[in-house]
Amino acid sequence: MRILLVEDDRLLGSSTRQGLEQDGFVVDWVTEGSSAATATSVQRYDVIVLDLGLPDKDGVEVIKAV
Repeated sequence: MRILLVEDDRLLGSSTRQGLEQDGFVVDWVTEGSSAATATSVQRYDVIVLDLGLPDKDGVEVIKAV
């Protein structure tokens, strides 16, 4: 299963990615909403774990764009 992790907090993102990868998931981690929109346009994800409070683009905007 491929997961897109969208989290701007480095510590939280790193630990979340590490935990998911230890459980056997493939994780792409981005830190900005604009990067999430780009990632979803070139890759299909089974799950998106999305921070709603991103610095450049609100998470709700990302959901609408996807």
